[in-house]
Amino acid sequence: MKALENASRFAGNTFAIWVLLFAVLGFIYPEGFTWITSYITILLGIIMFGMGMTLSTKDFKEVVKQPKSVAIGVAAQFIIMPLLAYALAVIFQLPAEVAVGVILVGCCPGGTASNVMTYLSKGNTALSVAITAVSTVLAPLLTPALVLLFASQWLPVSASDLFLSIFQMVVVPITLGFIVKLLFKEKVSESVKALPLVSVISIVAIVAAVVGASKERIAETGLLIFSIVILHNLLGLIIGYYLAKLLRLNEPDQRAISIEVGMQNSGLGAALAAAHFNPIAAVPSAIFSVWHNISGPILATIWSKKKPTTKEQNVLSKRSA
Repeated sequence: MKALENASRFAGNTFAIWVLLFAVLGFIYPEGFTWITSYITILLGIIMFGMGMTLSTKDFKEVVKQPKSVAIGVAAQFIIMPLLAYALAVIFQLPAEVAVGVILVGCCPGGTASNVMTYLSKGNTALSVAITAVSTVLAPLLTPALVLLFASQWLPVSASDLFLSIFQMVVVPITLGFIVKLLFKEKVSESVKALPLVSVISIVAIVAAVVGASKERIAETGLLIFSIVILHNLLGLIIGYYLAKLLRLNEPDQRAISIEVGMQNSGLGAALAAAHFNPIAAVPSAIFSVWHNISGPILATIWSKKKPTTKEQNVLSKRSA
Protein backbone atom coordinates (compact mmCIF):
# COMPACT_ATOMS: atom_id res chain seq x y z
CA MET A 1 0.00 0.00 0.00
CA LYS A 2 2.93 2.31 0.78
CA ALA A 3 4.32 1.80 -2.73
CA LEU A 4 0.92 2.67 -4.24
CA GLU A 5 0.70 5.76 -2.05
CA ASN A 6 4.16 6.88 -3.17
CA ALA A 7 3.28 6.26 -6.82
CA SER A 8 0.08 8.23 -6.35
CA ARG A 9 1.93 11.15 -4.78
CA PHE A 10 4.52 11.10 -7.57
CA ALA A 11 1.79 11.09 -10.23
CA GLY A 12 0.04 14.00 -8.58
CA ASN A 13 3.23 16.04 -8.30
CA THR A 14 4.16 15.42 -11.95
CA PHE A 15 0.61 15.68 -13.35
CA ALA A 16 1.40 18.45 -15.84
CA ILE A 17 4.30 16.47 -17.31
CA TRP A 18 2.18 13.37 -17.93
CA VAL A 19 -0.68 15.35 -19.46
CA LEU A 20 1.69 17.19 -21.79
CA LEU A 21 3.58 14.01 -22.71
CA PHE A 22 0.47 12.02 -23.60
CA ALA A 23 -1.09 14.95 -25.45
CA VAL A 24 1.99 14.90 -27.69
CA LEU A 25 1.83 11.10 -28.01
CA GLY A 26 -1.86 11.33 -28.90
CA PHE A 27 -0.99 13.76 -31.68
CA ILE A 28 1.95 11.69 -33.01
CA TYR A 29 0.32 8.28 -32.65
CA PRO A 30 -3.48 8.90 -32.68
CA GLU A 31 -4.46 5.30 -33.50
CA GLY A 32 -2.98 4.23 -30.18
CA PHE A 33 -5.45 6.38 -28.22
CA THR A 34 -8.59 7.05 -30.28
CA TRP A 35 -10.18 3.83 -29.01
CA ILE A 36 -10.35 5.48 -25.59
CA THR A 37 -12.98 7.97 -26.84
CA SER A 38 -15.67 5.34 -26.29
CA TYR A 39 -14.75 5.25 -22.59
CA ILE A 40 -14.40 8.98 -21.83
CA THR A 41 -17.71 9.06 -19.96
CA ILE A 42 -16.68 6.06 -17.83
CA LEU A 43 -13.29 7.61 -17.08
CA LEU A 44 -14.90 10.86 -15.97
CA GLY A 45 -17.33 8.87 -13.83
CA ILE A 46 -14.37 7.21 -12.10
CA ILE A 47 -12.83 10.62 -11.38
CA MET A 48 -16.13 11.94 -9.99
CA PHE A 49 -16.63 8.78 -7.90
CA GLY A 50 -13.22 9.43 -6.37
CA MET A 51 -14.17 13.05 -5.71
CA GLY A 52 -17.28 11.83 -3.87
CA MET A 53 -15.09 9.63 -1.67
CA THR A 54 -13.08 12.67 -0.61
CA LEU A 55 -16.07 14.84 0.31
CA SER A 56 -17.41 15.16 3.83
CA THR A 57 -20.23 17.04 5.54
CA LYS A 58 -17.54 19.42 6.82
CA ASP A 59 -16.99 20.65 3.26
CA PHE A 60 -20.59 21.81 3.02
CA LYS A 61 -20.53 23.29 6.54
CA GLU A 62 -18.06 25.82 5.18
CA VAL A 63 -20.98 27.29 3.22
CA VAL A 64 -22.56 28.24 6.55
CA LYS A 65 -19.26 29.38 8.05
CA GLN A 66 -18.26 31.51 5.06
CA PRO A 67 -21.46 32.26 3.12
CA LYS A 68 -20.17 35.49 1.57
CA SER A 69 -16.89 34.03 0.34
CA VAL A 70 -18.52 30.84 -1.01
CA ALA A 71 -21.26 32.83 -2.76
CA ILE A 72 -18.70 35.14 -4.36
CA GLY A 73 -16.58 32.21 -5.48
CA VAL A 74 -19.47 30.24 -7.00
CA ALA A 75 -20.98 33.31 -8.67
CA ALA A 76 -17.58 34.29 -10.09
CA GLN A 77 -17.08 30.75 -11.37
CA PHE A 78 -20.32 30.75 -13.37
CA ILE A 79 -20.19 34.39 -14.51
CA ILE A 80 -16.57 35.32 -15.24
CA MET A 81 -15.45 32.23 -17.18
CA PRO A 82 -18.55 31.91 -19.42
CA LEU A 83 -18.45 35.65 -20.23
CA LEU A 84 -14.73 35.50 -20.98
CA ALA A 85 -15.24 32.45 -23.19
CA TYR A 86 -18.02 34.16 -25.14
CA ALA A 87 -15.99 37.36 -25.53
CA LEU A 88 -12.93 35.47 -26.76
CA ALA A 89 -15.04 33.47 -29.24
CA VAL A 90 -16.52 36.68 -30.68
CA ILE A 91 -13.35 38.79 -30.68
CA PHE A 92 -11.23 36.11 -32.36
CA GLN A 93 -14.07 34.96 -34.64
CA LEU A 94 -13.49 31.33 -33.78
CA PRO A 95 -14.83 28.49 -35.94
CA ALA A 96 -18.18 27.22 -34.66
CA GLU A 97 -16.92 23.95 -33.12
CA VAL A 98 -13.97 25.67 -31.43
CA ALA A 99 -16.17 28.51 -30.13
CA VAL A 100 -18.59 26.02 -28.58
CA GLY A 101 -15.68 24.07 -27.05
CA VAL A 102 -14.22 27.20 -25.44
CA ILE A 103 -17.62 28.24 -24.11
CA LEU A 104 -18.31 24.72 -22.85
CA VAL A 105 -15.17 24.53 -20.73
CA GLY A 106 -15.88 28.06 -19.50
CA CYS A 107 -19.32 26.97 -18.27
CA CYS A 108 -18.01 23.96 -16.32
CA PRO A 109 -17.60 23.99 -12.53
CA GLY A 110 -14.21 24.13 -10.85
CA GLY A 111 -11.97 21.07 -10.87
CA THR A 112 -10.54 19.23 -7.89
CA ALA A 113 -6.99 20.22 -8.89
CA SER A 114 -7.88 23.73 -7.73
CA ASN A 115 -8.05 22.50 -4.13
CA VAL A 116 -4.48 21.22 -4.27
CA MET A 117 -3.24 24.42 -5.94
CA THR A 118 -4.98 26.54 -3.29
CA TYR A 119 -3.31 24.53 -0.54
CA LEU A 120 0.11 24.92 -2.16
CA SER A 121 -0.56 28.65 -2.62
CA LYS A 122 -1.21 29.10 1.12
CA GLY A 123 -4.79 30.04 0.27
CA ASN A 124 -7.99 29.14 2.09
CA THR A 125 -8.21 25.44 1.21
CA ALA A 126 -11.47 24.89 3.10
CA LEU A 127 -13.09 27.66 1.06
CA SER A 128 -11.70 26.20 -2.17
CA VAL A 129 -13.16 22.77 -1.41
CA ALA A 130 -16.53 24.30 -0.50
CA ILE A 131 -16.68 26.30 -3.75
CA THR A 132 -15.74 23.22 -5.80
CA ALA A 133 -18.41 21.14 -4.05
CA VAL A 134 -21.18 23.74 -4.44
CA SER A 135 -20.33 24.58 -8.07
CA THR A 136 -20.26 20.86 -8.92
CA VAL A 137 -23.68 20.33 -7.33
CA LEU A 138 -25.07 23.29 -9.28
CA ALA A 139 -23.44 22.25 -12.58
CA PRO A 140 -26.29 20.05 -13.87
CA LEU A 141 -28.53 23.13 -13.91
CA LEU A 142 -26.17 26.02 -14.58
CA THR A 143 -23.78 24.50 -17.13
CA PRO A 144 -26.50 23.49 -19.67
CA ALA A 145 -28.30 26.83 -19.20
CA LEU A 146 -25.12 28.83 -19.75
CA VAL A 147 -24.03 26.76 -22.76
CA LEU A 148 -27.49 27.27 -24.28
CA LEU A 149 -27.29 31.02 -23.60
CA PHE A 150 -23.80 31.62 -24.99
CA ALA A 151 -23.17 28.86 -27.56
CA SER A 152 -26.48 28.39 -29.37
CA GLN A 153 -25.63 31.07 -31.96
CA TRP A 154 -22.89 28.77 -33.28
CA LEU A 155 -24.36 25.26 -32.98
CA PRO A 156 -27.68 23.75 -31.83
CA VAL A 157 -27.60 23.10 -28.07
CA SER A 158 -29.89 20.72 -26.18
CA ALA A 159 -29.88 21.87 -22.56
CA SER A 160 -31.92 18.83 -21.51
CA ASP A 161 -29.41 16.40 -23.03
CA LEU A 162 -26.53 18.24 -21.37
CA PHE A 163 -28.37 18.14 -18.04
CA LEU A 164 -28.87 14.39 -18.34
CA SER A 165 -25.21 13.80 -19.25
CA ILE A 166 -23.92 15.91 -16.36
CA PHE A 167 -26.32 14.19 -13.98
CA GLN A 168 -25.04 10.77 -15.11
CA MET A 169 -21.35 11.71 -15.27
CA VAL A 170 -21.15 13.91 -12.18
CA VAL A 171 -24.04 13.72 -9.74
CA VAL A 172 -24.53 9.94 -9.75
CA PRO A 173 -20.86 8.91 -9.29
CA ILE A 174 -20.18 11.65 -6.71
CA THR A 175 -23.25 10.59 -4.73
CA LEU A 176 -22.21 6.94 -4.90
CA GLY A 177 -18.68 7.84 -3.79
CA PHE A 178 -20.03 9.85 -0.87
CA ILE A 179 -22.31 6.98 0.20
CA VAL A 180 -19.44 4.48 -0.01
CA LYS A 181 -17.37 6.74 2.21
CA LEU A 182 -20.16 6.93 4.79
CA LEU A 183 -20.61 3.15 4.80
CA PHE A 184 -16.95 2.11 4.72
CA LYS A 185 -15.17 5.06 6.30
CA GLU A 186 -12.04 3.26 7.54
CA LYS A 187 -11.39 1.34 4.31
CA VAL A 188 -12.08 4.40 2.20
CA SER A 189 -9.62 6.51 4.21
CA GLU A 190 -6.87 4.14 3.06
CA SER A 191 -7.99 3.77 -0.54
CA VAL A 192 -8.28 7.53 -1.17
CA LYS A 193 -4.49 7.71 -1.04
CA ALA A 194 -4.48 6.06 -4.46
CA LEU A 195 -7.01 8.51 -5.95
CA PRO A 196 -4.45 10.99 -7.36
CA LEU A 197 -2.94 8.15 -9.41
CA VAL A 198 -6.36 7.06 -10.69
CA SER A 199 -7.31 10.64 -11.54
CA VAL A 200 -4.04 11.30 -13.36
CA ILE A 201 -4.38 8.13 -15.45
CA SER A 202 -8.00 8.96 -16.32
CA ILE A 203 -7.35 12.60 -17.27
CA VAL A 204 -4.24 11.68 -19.26
CA ALA A 205 -6.23 9.05 -21.16
CA ILE A 206 -9.03 11.52 -21.92
CA VAL A 207 -6.61 14.17 -23.17
CA ALA A 208 -4.69 11.71 -25.37
CA ALA A 209 -7.93 10.37 -26.85
CA VAL A 210 -9.33 13.82 -27.62
CA VAL A 211 -6.06 15.01 -29.19
CA GLY A 212 -5.73 11.80 -31.22
CA ALA A 213 -9.30 12.02 -32.52
CA SER A 214 -8.81 15.64 -33.64
CA LYS A 215 -5.25 15.51 -34.96
CA GLU A 216 -6.00 17.06 -38.37
CA ARG A 217 -8.03 19.97 -36.99
CA ILE A 218 -5.48 20.61 -34.25
CA ALA A 219 -2.79 20.87 -36.93
CA GLU A 220 -4.91 23.61 -38.54
CA THR A 221 -6.11 25.52 -35.47
CA GLY A 222 -3.95 24.25 -32.60
CA LEU A 223 -1.95 27.46 -32.10
CA LEU A 224 -5.12 29.55 -32.11
CA ILE A 225 -6.86 27.26 -29.59
CA PHE A 226 -3.81 27.16 -27.34
CA SER A 227 -3.59 30.96 -27.35
CA ILE A 228 -7.30 31.30 -26.51
CA VAL A 229 -7.03 28.75 -23.69
CA ILE A 230 -4.04 30.57 -22.16
CA LEU A 231 -5.87 33.90 -22.32
CA HIS A 232 -9.03 32.36 -20.87
CA ASN A 233 -7.19 30.80 -17.94
CA LEU A 234 -4.96 33.79 -17.13
CA LEU A 235 -7.81 36.30 -17.34
CA GLY A 236 -9.91 34.07 -15.08
CA LEU A 237 -7.12 33.89 -12.48
CA ILE A 238 -6.51 37.65 -12.58
CA ILE A 239 -10.15 38.78 -12.57
CA GLY A 240 -11.08 36.27 -9.88
CA TYR A 241 -8.29 37.57 -7.63
CA TYR A 242 -9.06 41.25 -8.05
CA LEU A 243 -12.81 40.74 -7.76
CA ALA A 244 -12.27 39.08 -4.37
CA LYS A 245 -9.91 41.93 -3.43
CA LEU A 246 -12.47 44.53 -4.52
CA LEU A 247 -15.09 42.83 -2.35
CA ARG A 248 -12.72 43.10 0.63
CA LEU A 249 -12.01 39.41 1.17
CA ASN A 250 -8.76 38.52 2.89
CA GLU A 251 -5.64 37.39 1.02
CA PRO A 252 -6.09 33.60 1.55
CA ASP A 253 -9.68 33.93 0.24
CA GLN A 254 -8.50 35.99 -2.72
CA ARG A 255 -6.04 33.26 -3.68
CA ALA A 256 -8.66 30.52 -3.30
CA ILE A 257 -11.22 32.34 -5.45
CA SER A 258 -8.64 33.23 -8.10
CA ILE A 259 -7.66 29.59 -8.50
CA GLU A 260 -11.25 28.35 -8.32
CA VAL A 261 -12.28 30.70 -11.11
CA GLY A 262 -9.25 30.03 -13.32
CA MET A 263 -9.11 26.23 -13.05
CA GLN A 264 -12.00 24.38 -14.67
CA ASN A 265 -13.25 20.78 -14.64
CA SER A 266 -11.78 20.30 -18.10
CA GLY A 267 -12.44 16.55 -17.99
CA LEU A 268 -16.17 17.26 -17.83
CA GLY A 269 -15.84 19.75 -20.67
CA ALA A 270 -14.07 17.20 -22.86
CA ALA A 271 -16.61 14.48 -22.07
CA LEU A 272 -19.59 16.73 -22.84
CA ALA A 273 -18.01 18.02 -26.05
CA ALA A 274 -17.20 14.51 -27.26
CA ALA A 275 -20.73 13.30 -26.47
CA HIS A 276 -22.77 16.19 -27.84
CA PHE A 277 -20.68 18.10 -30.41
CA ASN A 278 -17.95 17.65 -33.02
CA PRO A 279 -14.72 16.05 -31.65
CA ILE A 280 -12.82 19.31 -32.27
CA ALA A 281 -15.09 20.93 -29.65
CA ALA A 282 -13.37 18.76 -27.04
CA VAL A 283 -9.91 20.10 -27.90
CA PRO A 284 -10.16 23.37 -25.90
CA SER A 285 -10.96 21.31 -22.81
CA ALA A 286 -8.05 18.96 -23.50
CA ILE A 287 -5.63 21.85 -23.97
CA PHE A 288 -7.09 23.58 -20.92
CA SER A 289 -6.28 20.45 -18.92
CA VAL A 290 -2.67 20.67 -20.09
CA TRP A 291 -2.28 24.41 -19.58
CA HIS A 292 -3.96 24.94 -16.19
CA ASN A 293 -1.77 22.19 -14.77
CA ILE A 294 1.17 24.34 -15.82
CA SER A 295 -0.13 27.78 -14.84
CA GLY A 296 -1.58 26.50 -11.53
CA PRO A 297 1.72 25.17 -10.13
CA ILE A 298 3.57 28.29 -11.33
CA LEU A 299 1.09 30.54 -9.51
CA ALA A 300 1.19 28.28 -6.45
CA THR A 301 5.00 28.52 -6.37
CA ILE A 302 4.89 32.33 -6.54
CA TRP A 303 2.24 32.64 -3.83
CA SER A 304 3.82 30.02 -1.59
CA LYS A 305 6.85 32.28 -1.28
CA LYS A 306 4.65 35.26 -0.42
CA LYS A 307 3.09 34.49 2.94
CA PRO A 308 -0.14 36.25 3.95
CA THR A 309 0.21 38.85 6.70
CA THR A 310 0.03 37.74 10.33
CA LYS A 311 -3.55 39.00 10.49
CA GLU A 312 -4.48 36.98 7.39
CA GLN A 313 -2.79 33.86 8.74
CA ASN A 314 -4.73 34.16 12.00
CA VAL A 315 -7.98 34.38 10.06
CA LEU A 316 -7.04 31.34 7.99
CA SER A 317 -6.04 29.34 11.07
CA LYS A 318 -9.37 30.03 12.78
CA ARG A 319 -11.29 28.95 9.69
CA SER A 320 -9.29 25.76 9.24
CA ALA A 321 -9.76 24.78 12.90
